[in-house]
Amino acid sequence: MEETCEEAKNARSTALVLLNTRSIGGYKSVNEMVGNQEAQVQWGNQFGFLHVSLPKLNEYDQCLNPLKFVQETQNIIKRKRNSSAVFLTGMLLESVRKYIGPEATAKYIHNTLKNSSMSVSNMIGPVEKMTLANQPVKGLYFMVVNGPQSLTVTIMSYMDQLKVAFGTDKGHIDQENFRKYIEKAFSIMYNTAVVAK
Repeated sequence: MEETCEEAKNARSTALVLLNTRSIGGYKSVNEMVGNQEAQVQWGNQFGFLHVSLPKLNEYDQCLNPLKFVQETQNIIKRKRNSSAVFLTGMLLESVRKYIGPEATAKYIHNTLKNSSMSVSNMIGPVEKMTLANQPVKGLYFMVVNGPQSLTVTIMSYMDQLKVAFGTDKGHIDQENFRKYIEKAFSIMYNTAVVAK
């Protein structure tokens, strides 16, 4: 980001990390959910979100260990995820939906997304091979479209393979440079991980 624009050096970027807040002890079939009304299993998505400031790197950070950076970032997100903020956000969204209506909830979520530079979401996918209309599914990913933020990152596992998808506003990012930087970042992290073992 900083290489492409001089103004970006002073810009503040915020990522919105979406989190699933459903308490699920295991997989429940539709028949189990419909047949057992006493179980109080709630249907639909239940989520909260975290605002995470993206760090700025300067010329002194060239020696930064990428694994250490990823581990520190993971610790920050774990700490924030386990804080009461995520559940309070979920309760706020549920209260707005219940007392004002789903349109107001959607507007609140849209405004929150609009004030974020990027969003990151992930999903644990199937471990076993899937078929669709008797055709095997080779790969699976998901993408949030028409979001108000400039960059969307979605991550999904399928059969022990990780799929990472990026969505950007048209013309917002030079695709070739972005692809090159992402490949370089993954390569640096992979090489550092191999050396660390």
